[in-house]
Amino acid sequence: MRNFARALWVVSLLLCFVLQSPMAIHAQTGLVDSDEFYQRNVRRPRLPDYSQKVDDLLKRMTLEEKVGQMTQLTIAMIISGQDQNAKIDPAKLEKAIVKYGVGSILNVADQALTVDHWHDFINQIQAAAKKTRLGIPVIYGIDSIHGANYVQGATLFPQEIGMAATFNPELMKRAAEITALETRAAGIPWSFSPVLDLGRDPRWPRFWETFGEDPYLSSVMGVAFVRGLEGTDVASQQQVAASLKHYMGYSFPLTGRDRTPAWIPENYLREYFLPAFDSAVKAGARTIMINSGEINGIPGHVNHHILTTILRKELGFDGFVVSDWEDIKKLVTMWRIAGNEKEATRMAVMAGIDMSMVPLDYSFADHLLALAKEGAVPMSRIDEAVRRILRVKFELGLFEKPGADAALKAKFALPEYRQVSLDAARESLTLLKNTDNVLPLSKTAKVLVTGPTADSLISMNNGWTYVWQGSEEALYPKDRHTIRRAIEAKIGAANVTYVPGTRITRKPGPSNSTPTDQDEEVDIPAAVRAAQNADVVVLALGEGSYCETPGNITDLTLGAPQLKLAEAILATGKPVVLVLVEGRPRIINQIADGVKAVLMAYNPSHEGGTAIADVLFGDFNPSGKLPFTYPRTPNGLINYDHKPFETENTAFGNMAFKPQFAFGDGLSYTTYGYSDLRLSKSEISGNEELTVNVTVTNTGRRAGKESVLVFVSDLVATISPPNKRLRRFAKVSLEPGQNRTLTFKLRRDDLSFIGPDNKPIAEPGEFVVTIGGLTQKFTLK
Repeated sequence: MRNFARALWVVSLLLCFVLQSPMAIHAQTGLVDSDEFYQRNVRRPRLPDYSQKVDDLLKRMTLEEKVGQMTQLTIAMIISGQDQNAKIDPAKLEKAIVKYGVGSILNVADQALTVDHWHDFINQIQAAAKKTRLGIPVIYGIDSIHGANYVQGATLFPQEIGMAATFNPELMKRAAEITALETRAAGIPWSFSPVLDLGRDPRWPRFWETFGEDPYLSSVMGVAFVRGLEGTDVASQQQVAASLKHYMGYSFPLTGRDRTPAWIPENYLREYFLPAFDSAVKAGARTIMINSGEINGIPGHVNHHILTTILRKELGFDGFVVSDWEDIKKLVTMWRIAGNEKEATRMAVMAGIDMSMVPLDYSFADHLLALAKEGAVPMSRIDEAVRRILRVKFELGLFEKPGADAALKAKFALPEYRQVSLDAARESLTLLKNTDNVLPLSKTAKVLVTGPTADSLISMNNGWTYVWQGSEEALYPKDRHTIRRAIEAKIGAANVTYVPGTRITRKPGPSNSTPTDQDEEVDIPAAVRAAQNADVVVLALGEGSYCETPGNITDLTLGAPQLKLAEAILATGKPVVLVLVEGRPRIINQIADGVKAVLMAYNPSHEGGTAIADVLFGDFNPSGKLPFTYPRTPNGLINYDHKPFETENTAFGNMAFKPQFAFGDGLSYTTYGYSDLRLSKSEISGNEELTVNVTVTNTGRRAGKESVLVFVSDLVATISPPNKRLRRFAKVSLEPGQNRTLTFKLRRDDLSFIGPDNKPIAEPGEFVVTIGGLTQKFTLK
């Protein structure tokens, strides 16, 4: 009877989805409203209560079995061989699953595997788990960052920074749904995503993994990612458990270098870095991965205040917390806050770590077992962690269906998924400059395509693509267009000349560490000669691939060989269209004024080449908006929501705010007019809502999509207020001449800030609403 009731519940949810599909509604209305989307998707689904089952199982477990559940190992610990020749080693598997009772395995055997290879791995692992005394299934985790990027043939999407530029959470949700299905099709039920770190410092090498610099945009897109991954029933064979990372403050190290110290006052931490995690927890995310750095001298993995007081008691998170790679060991070797690994284990577990990504030995299990027997870690704390882990395993349906579902192969890598990826790439592309309407280009033009990112799928994808660093060209598909190949397909190879000019090569890092990218000249004179015979030059510059610490750099300025190529091409006098394929904004002030157009592509993935050609030649009207502030100089790192006095008191030496491109910039092949900005009241009090209306008109000759951004400024506050804050956005489709009045609702929490006592407060005073250059003032009583 219980199974019948659950089945009826699931069917009713599916019917609701089919009859009220948000993507279908958007197609009909041409509008995605951030607040409507957020309120609809942030509500946590009602999952079955497994408390009794969890408690019954917990009572039967030995201490050793409980410690095993808190242990996570990498796949390397149970296989032999490498890459596509990797196989499960029965003896190693027996040791991990039977002897130690390991509760989780993660990662990939060096590179992406086929669906069948994954099925073999997962089924053998779960078969071994089933033979244990209690038959507790293993939860397998993988980094599905921009699609199921460790499964060969999976659909890949733009990296998060590009998805943010779409300002389209419905599109983000659909991409995450496909990611979940294709990850689960491989037999993997848990993804280490989304990244909810805030991209407020472009020096940070994981900048491209974020949704940009604004907490509201990150919150909405983060909820979209979580809902897409987990759906309304995470036990469905088409969903996976999310893991929010890296909780929190990881992305704001003082030096900009990965895994170096951050100094963040708690009110600032709560104001900017907590909201996206808070929202995703409200949406029901089942797991969280911890900041692999430190804040104010306290490593994330021992920060009880953040892991327990804030996360558990304030946010109400009831899933489980997993460490990042080797980070308990690093409490000894890197942070030096523990004298030995045993003490580090105690500190981390007592702070709130439920599962340790050990992942290369059995030290965590051995140490925790000893600590428990000594009473240094109470059994109540171990039971608490294991209860959380078991609950998620029940919620995922692993006790009923632990292995891979062969039937899902029929839903893997379908053509319609590729179309979603193309839609996402197109909507992410951000036109930042278009002097004299040089774009769109004529399809009869003679075009020189040059630059190191022009013929590279690696650059269009970046890290977390088939291998950790995304750097193995042989693993990339042969049937996806680079920028060069897409332009050739668009206007004919006879009209295109390709000369690389420079290249990005990978060379070993210091002391033979992970290789890093370096710019090199190839044939700049040849590119100059080719430019002289072209009508226009498409100059594709940017970065190769990198991830985490190997992506650390000491200067945001674009590499000297690339700048030399650009200046040489500009000297020919031919119109230059600059396409930036990069994971973070590299400084281009040396060449930005000389080029006719700038198209920001971010890391648009496999369909990026086609999307770029579609925009360059007018087959798609760009609608992306910049989700961060693009700096003009290496030290000009000021966010859009800076304090007014940072840029206004120029008489005292402060510089004017003049980024290369501003947050929210993004041009179109049509034009939009904003008018009739109206507020429902000039004064509000208590918990009253403020209704904001504005009319947007397509004043040009082409249909297009416009992202309408709603900013609010608090003019006077106890803590010096920022210049403005994004509080709402909507993406609207308009035909030529069409207008539409949009309505936004602002609530009291949209007018609040984190006060000196680290609590939100909305103070009486004057506020300004700004939309599309229009402003209206109101007063909060």
